Amino acid sequence: MTPSTTARLLAASALGVALGGVAAAAPGLAAPGDPDVDISVVIDEITTPGQLTMTVADNTGVTLTENGSNAAARQFTGVTPKITVTDTRKPEEIPAGSFWAVVGQASQFVPAGGGAGFGPQYLGWSPRLLTGSTTGAVSPGEPVSSVISDGTGAPAVGLQGQELLVSTANAADETGSWEVNADLVLRTPVDVPAGEYHSTLTLSLFDQS
Repeated sequence: MTPSTTARLLAASALGVALGGVAAAAPGLAAPGDPDVDISVVIDEITTPGQLTMTVADNTGVTLTENGSNAAARQFTGVTPKITVTDTRKPEEIPAGSFWAVVGQASQFVPAGGGAGFGPQYLGWSPRLLTGSTTGAVSPGEPVSSVISDGTGAPAVGLQGQELLVSTANAADETGSWEVNADLVLRTPVDVPAGEYHSTLTLSLFDQS
């Protein structure tokens, strides 16, 4: 091999080494971006239509006790649990002219040991609004006397039919929550047989839209 040939081979070898070095130092791929992804969401408040409801306070029933008996009648009195009417509707949700009412009706007074007993017409009440009405639109029902009149001038019909406990003439005039109860007065004939009697007072809420 001639000296010139050797020089050319060495030069080629040196070039190869140099190229290899250049290749190793060449720029790589661009660095990856931030791997985190922000997630956002807007959750609106749940809106449900308002409702008209009635609840009766927890109770174990009402025991009437003798109070005010005279020659005309045996009289027994007591007080109902609190009844709450709640209207969470917005005035614009209430159809024009709508009104609501709570009525009550008693069942036959039946002896604990069985038998005929006597009718609910002997039971009267005097409703009382315990929560103030901001507009005067909500009001209690009128008193109802036993068929044996209590002398107040109240209708002597008893609770044999549905009698008004509380109501509003125009539901859109006032919304909110109101409590009401009623004084109960049972007036029976003086010769009513002795014994324990039971009746059920049923309360109903009517929404007239």
